[in-house]
Amino acid sequence: MSKVIFSIRYNIYPEKRKEYLDIVRELKTLVKAEGLESYSVYEQKNKPNNFEEVYIFSSQEAFENFDDNQDERIDILMTKLSDLIKEQSTQYTTLIEVNS
Repeated sequence: MSKVIFSIRYNIYPEKRKEYLDIVRELKTLVKAEGLESYSVYEQKNKPNNFEEVYIFSSQEAFENFDDNQDERIDILMTKLSDLIKEQSTQYTTLIEVNS
């Protein structure tokens, strides 16, 4: 079974930083799903307000089923989060582990 790393990179409005960090703190306690090994958020060094969310899934199936497992509070927080992100700054990456 191949692991999957899914990441979302984006820039937020500087004046929304505190609100963003509050939302991320709550998300980190709520985002859980079967097959989700970890969820982390990083800020790019030397580029304030440039963040990347990294999800690590145990399998492609867990990754594909992830959106089905969201609860209402997570949906609300994700909607709030999207309002803080600068338009056209979002980049998605999906990596699938190579098995030898």
